[in-house]
This record gives sequence, C-alpha cells and structure tokens, in this order.
Amino acid sequence: MIRRRSLLAAPVAAAATALPPMAPSLARAPLAGPSSAIYRFKVGAFEVTALGDGTLTLPADASVFPGAGREPEAAARILAQNAVGPGPTPVWVNTYLVNTGDRLVLVDTGAGTLQAFGPTLGQLPRNLAAAGVTLGAIDVVILTHLHPDHEAGLAPDGSPAFPNAELVVHAPEHAFWTNDGAMSRTPADFRPFFTMAREAVAPYAARLRLAQPGEVVPGLFLESAPGHTPGHAAVRVSSGDAQFLIWGDALHAAALQFDRPDWSMAFDTDQAQSAATRRRLLDMAAQDRLLIAAMHLPFPGIGRVGRRGDAYTYVPEPWQAG
Repeated sequence: MIRRRSLLAAPVAAAATALPPMAPSLARAPLAGPSSAIYRFKVGAFEVTALGDGTLTLPADASVFPGAGREPEAAARILAQNAVGPGPTPVWVNTYLVNTGDRLVLVDTGAGTLQAFGPTLGQLPRNLAAAGVTLGAIDVVILTHLHPDHEAGLAPDGSPAFPNAELVVHAPEHAFWTNDGAMSRTPADFRPFFTMAREAVAPYAARLRLAQPGEVVPGLFLESAPGHTPGHAAVRVSSGDAQFLIWGDALHAAALQFDRPDWSMAFDTDQAQSAATRRRLLDMAAQDRLLIAAMHLPFPGIGRVGRRGDAYTYVPEPWQAG
C-alpha cells in the first residue's frame, strides 16, 4: 500500500539527491545602506517631487492616541486588520518639492540634524541632491506648521539651509509659537518646541512672509487646517484641472485614523478641532476624488481617499499620480 505522504515525498527526495553540490560564493556584495527616497509625478503642468527625510517611531496605542485607550478592543481589531502589531511603528517624514516652471517651492523641511526624533532623519538634503536640486535653488519654503520634524531642516546649524528662499508661514501659526504667554501656559516638557520654532525661523527674518489663507505662490494656495497646532495649514497645488492637496499633519497613523478619524493624537493642541479638521479634509478628498499627500503616510505618501460608512479608506496611487 502506498501512503499519500510517501508518494509526495518520493519525488522530493529524488530531486534532492540529484542536486549538484553548491558552488562557493564568487562575490560577497556589501550592504548598500538606505536608498534615496525620491518620487516624481505631474500635477497638470507642474512637476512634484516627493522627498523622504527618514522615519521616526510612534506607538499606535493609548499613550499617543487617547481614543484607542478608551476603546482598546476596537483599536486592537483595527490594527490587526491593517497588519500592525503592538508597540512602536515606523512613521515616515515626507516633504514635497513643487516645480511650477517659474518657482521651486519646498513644502516642509524635515527634521534636519534633530536625531532625537529618529536616527534615520535628516535625509532631505541628500535626497534633494540625488534629485538634482541644490539647496540654493529653492525659491520658496512653505511650512505646514512649526513642529520640529517639519521646520528643523530650515537652519540646522543656525544659518539658513536654503540661502535664497523666501519663508512662508501661516500668520496664526507664527503668532502662536512666538507668544510668550502661550509658551508659559504650556507644560514644561513641551516648551522647548517653542524655542526650536523661534530658532528655526529667526535666520529667515529678512525673507519671512506671514501669510493668510489664499494663493501664496502662483498655483499654490495656503488653506487653514487648525487643530494639530493653532495655525496648522494645508497646501493646495492647482494647475489647469489638476488638484493636489498636501495636508501636513492632519492625519498621523494610517492604520487607525482612516478608520477612526475621531481619534486625535496626544500632540494635537486641540484634539476636538483636529478631529473636525481631519473629517472635513477626508470628506473633501473623498467627494472630490482629490489626490492627497500627508507628511506621515508611508512614502511617497500619495493616494486617494474613499468613503466606507463613517470610516474612510486610503489607496496609495503613485502609479496614477499624473
């Protein structure tokens, strides 16, 4: 009697005996290290380049997302559905360069040499060089807000990293971080963020533009998106019929916040306002089928948003970004 197990094993055993002995390795290639994070696509007549600055880690749990702590079973289910395990997870830090044909505009500058946020951060200058762009070629820098992982690349050594660039900051955002009263009312462990914001912006004092919502560069519009910080802003890129919305830190954890947009993070200045802003942007993106980008979505951070009841879905679409 031939057993099924022996029938299956016979050809495998025969094949194994027929294999020639393994030849010695002819070469051992060194590990290449991290590769450049660069992705180019078109928005109408404009060219956009997504540039990675590295990654930081962020626990997707109650320590960072209080809503997850209030509903632990829901949080565990959502994370499992998205194949995210417990503990810290990598969070990308993305920036975006827009070439309008007349101007080179950089949206956010990454963390510079601020390694405390993550040992892989500070890659923007290297990736700009790999993309064929010098720091001196940048005409305008727009900041979505003044948190260190967005502004610390402005002047990592105290002098302007972008020597020819005008700096555009949403006026309410600048007013908050330069307000001594606001700083004094902030918990002590958060006050260094005020100092870092002021030090980053100071070298650009002669070229600083405090902007209101509206067109700040031909084809680029600043849009108020408060909550994460009081003056947090999104940037809309518009060329012909094509639209692209860079929404900064309106959303941090893709595995949680598309499913539960009401779950804000502990670092949001106003968690209720942040949730309202996030839902407004998600509704806009889903209804208008906007191409969106976020600074902390997996690189290149570009995709489209769908609606599923009270929740949303995110589909990365770099292959359709044009």
